[in-house]
Amino acid sequence: MSDIQISVALIAALFFLILLRVPIAVALIGISFVGIGEALSWRVAWGSLGIVPYQFAANWVLSSVPTFLFMGFICYHTQLTQGLFNAARVWLSRLPGGLAVASVFGCAGFAAVTGSSVACAAAMGRVAVPEMLRNNYSPQLATGTVAASGTIGALIPPSILMILYGIIAQVPISQLFLGGIAIGLLTMVSYVVLIIIMVKLNPSLAPAVQEDISAADRWAALRETWPVLLIVLGVFGGLFAGIFTPTEAGAFGAFLSCLVAMLKRTLTWTALKNTIFETVTTTSALLIIAIGASLLTRFLALSGLGDVILGLVIDLQLSPYEIILAIILVYLLLGMMLEPLGAMLLTLPIFLPIVGEAGFSLLWFGVLVTKILEVGMITPPVGMNVFVIKSVVGNLISTSTIFRGVAPFVAADMVVVASMVAFPGLVLYLPNILG
Repeated sequence: MSDIQISVALIAALFFLILLRVPIAVALIGISFVGIGEALSWRVAWGSLGIVPYQFAANWVLSSVPTFLFMGFICYHTQLTQGLFNAARVWLSRLPGGLAVASVFGCAGFAAVTGSSVACAAAMGRVAVPEMLRNNYSPQLATGTVAASGTIGALIPPSILMILYGIIAQVPISQLFLGGIAIGLLTMVSYVVLIIIMVKLNPSLAPAVQEDISAADRWAALRETWPVLLIVLGVFGGLFAGIFTPTEAGAFGAFLSCLVAMLKRTLTWTALKNTIFETVTTTSALLIIAIGASLLTRFLALSGLGDVILGLVIDLQLSPYEIILAIILVYLLLGMMLEPLGAMLLTLPIFLPIVGEAGFSLLWFGVLVTKILEVGMITPPVGMNVFVIKSVVGNLISTSTIFRGVAPFVAADMVVVASMVAFPGLVLYLPNILG
């Protein structure tokens, strides 16, 4: 067999291992090691195992991953985001589906202090879903809204997916964050419009909440959001004003969140211990997968398979938009089976050269990939956010009911994706004027 045939067989084996539920990091590292050994020599393969992990992990920008994770976990465990949903509720309850709309706004607010859609769904699910069910909201609407709105967590900065994409694709992370803000807000607006339309068409989905809320109550609830507002303004104001680099912004955010928690008197030893533990374990899991993706990139380069794939795409003479459509379909399929980080890092070594050759902005592509992969968080059979909400509601609501609840939001997401492809300026406008 030729080197190319061996490489193709190994890539097929990689997907087969992933389908067998072999941890994606183990599959990536194992296949890349064998591939490099077969393409060149086993000495080079062993050398790559020693060099590539160090080269990747020594990237200073990577230190922003644990610091932003720490910021998100400390805000969660010290309950700094607790007032977000209540403030949204008292201001928006008069709208059709007001509590569901408030859940969307609450998730968007929580997204600004965490880079995880799972954490966003879990935190808001514990607060918003019981409140909606108590007010006789449809279980489908209540659970579907929060599961879908959690995906905003990976779009509005800080986004761990965007940080890792920026490192691999060599795209400025601050510009990715700016592009993510626009799409995160567009997603939020599309969800709000969808909820209002659905409730207008079928009022039984969300009965009007009969609650007498005074102006004083509204302003009091708004004041309770000061911890999140302070952290967001401090971190991202400094980042986008050029005072901080992304790395420094993460460190400042971690410090500021601890300081605010101390002022609120919610920073306990238990909260700090849980935050440190979750930060270390999550960072370790992310890094080992990213190292596996770096080894795969080296394997594709040394074996020549990457050039062969690029040549095949060029020979097909597809238009740039046909290429993007094919990539979107691939990511939608992968999103049904893999968690977003694994799907992204598995494919970037193959897709980045193709996208660059087609003439698309890698900045725009990074935000597009993040958005598409987050759709996978609410589509069967994996749909991680759906199972997060299921763990919150227990046996009260079935998994199939939650999946039916997110279906309209998936349709809204597809409209947003189509808008991003048709109008790249939606992503690039803020980076162009502020970057």
